[in-house]
Amino acid sequence: MTIDEVAEQTARTAKAGPLDGMRILDLTTFLSGPFCSQILGDLGAEIIKVESPEGGDSSRGIPPHFVGEDSVYYLGNNRNKRSVAINLKSAAGLSLLKDLIAKSDVVVENFRPGVLARIGIDIQKIRAADPRLIWVSISGFGQHGPWSALPAYDMIVQALSGVMSLTGEPGRPAMRLGIPAGDLVAGMYAVIGMLAARTDQIATGIGRTVDISMLDCQLSMLSYQSAYVLAGAPAPGRQGARHDSIPTYRSFIAGDGEELVITANTDRMWRGLCEVLGLTGLPDDPRFKDGQARLRNRDSLWPILEKSFIGNTARYWVDRLMSNGVPAALVKSVPEALADAERGERDMIVSMRSSEGHTIRVVGDPIKFSGDRIRDHQYPPRLGEHTEEVLRERLGLNEARIAALRDAKVIN
Repeated sequence: MTIDEVAEQTARTAKAGPLDGMRILDLTTFLSGPFCSQILGDLGAEIIKVESPEGGDSSRGIPPHFVGEDSVYYLGNNRNKRSVAINLKSAAGLSLLKDLIAKSDVVVENFRPGVLARIGIDIQKIRAADPRLIWVSISGFGQHGPWSALPAYDMIVQALSGVMSLTGEPGRPAMRLGIPAGDLVAGMYAVIGMLAARTDQIATGIGRTVDISMLDCQLSMLSYQSAYVLAGAPAPGRQGARHDSIPTYRSFIAGDGEELVITANTDRMWRGLCEVLGLTGLPDDPRFKDGQARLRNRDSLWPILEKSFIGNTARYWVDRLMSNGVPAALVKSVPEALADAERGERDMIVSMRSSEGHTIRVVGDPIKFSGDRIRDHQYPPRLGEHTEEVLRERLGLNEARIAALRDAKVIN
């Protein structure tokens, strides 16, 4: 049996995914944490989302788009989870949370450092009592350091990391990225850290505390730009739609006003670009003979290319360039990109239906496994939708005990 055949057989026998059977308690809100736990849920883990009965996850109310009572913002980041609403301001509610932690393999939280301790959750004591537990903390600046107690949001860490200084057009004010990269990247790194801790847990029987800082994650995404500066290069400026090292890696406006991008990274692609544009003498021009020369003389090169692209439509140029071995693409709007995704046969647009009859479509799971079947995703839960179900299943509480908790407003 080949490796692929073994993988396909494993996928067919798996119930929900490679993390099937892993119990994750999700204490997160807004975006970085919910995005992390949604990835884990997509991979088959059981996600129990603990929320306050007073409004729940703060992203549930973000305007302007709603389906039923819940914001589309919330619905886009909370599939494949069950919601439990517990009043953590009460002693009984805090006791329930500790009991749920004791029944979990992993806890994910994105409270500001110190908040959990103030409400009576001592992470060190909990992990000492259960060394196998994996605890994942996502915060703005990490669990220690001079800024750990400060609040942070996506744009704060984009600004402090230097990412915003690179974003926008030269000579113009800095801009945040069009996606909340500060939150999303932290969520992805949290998944990576958790999976690494899980591998260690399987080998040693001991869990880890995973400390994820949104700022650290943004710094890591500076990639070669940070390497340039640390090697002594001057501070990079606004990148716009250009590249610091490759002048033929940028966007252009065509004759119909539409934008396209080209990534002519090699000499062969450079010559192919010149052929398509009818600039057959340009490769022999000493100013543009190789990559370094083109970079030095980019301010002379760009007007030549810009004038040429005005001569026809963006679609015309993309088709011609691609046919000549030069990577190029139209700059799509979000609706256009999503329409393409629906035609892409990659299951990247999925539909979910709630028990109340609401239907939403969202972007699906980008992680694919050999032989895996299309999964039916669970609609994001209503606030407290699974409270009693989870308390019965996880903690073994009977109906009388659940009723007493409900009457005391410990649960919703």
